[in-house]
Amino acid sequence: MRLILGSGSPRRRELLGVLGLTPDAITPPDIDEDPHKGELPRPYCARIAREKVAAVEAGPEDVVLCADTTVALGRRILGKPADIGEARSFLDLLSGRRHRVYTAVAVKAGGQIRERLVEARVKMKPLSEAEREGYLATGDWQGKAGGYSIQGPAGAFIPWISGSYTAIVGLPLAETAQLLQAAGLNVWGPG
Repeated sequence: MRLILGSGSPRRRELLGVLGLTPDAITPPDIDEDPHKGELPRPYCARIAREKVAAVEAGPEDVVLCADTTVALGRRILGKPADIGEARSFLDLLSGRRHRVYTAVAVKAGGQIRERLVEARVKMKPLSEAEREGYLATGDWQGKAGGYSIQGPAGAFIPWISGSYTAIVGLPLAETAQLLQAAGLNVWGPG
């Protein structure tokens, strides 16, 4: 049984390592991640994880793992910023406010797809212009939903979370382990 990680995220690879797993292959799918008109953050996140796992080619004995993390401010989806200007506007929106982070995990094995969606709540402290611009200068916002990563320098801006820290990083460990075990992967045992 091979484990295929359908993600190029180094954070997801590191989190799998916490479970004692190393993917046999890393195959990020190429799908359109644009939200549909009027699509809400929670169903959007679940749909993207499903579409990712369905897009990864795999053999009948393979287990494919894909995930998607979405930052939401109310009904608004804050995706990966296209440029520093959009990252700045996301940080301005999140500054001093609570928001939600959804991470959906999808596992495909034996023609069946199993899914879980985890919600966490995050509060970002009010940011000064110097903090915001200093963070933007690090480049850490690039490729990050909402324009920040809690495990990077922006972690200094997060005084409070409710929910799974690893879900905020990009792969909720408890739920991922359960899905992989249900798919027949030996998560904690030898081999």
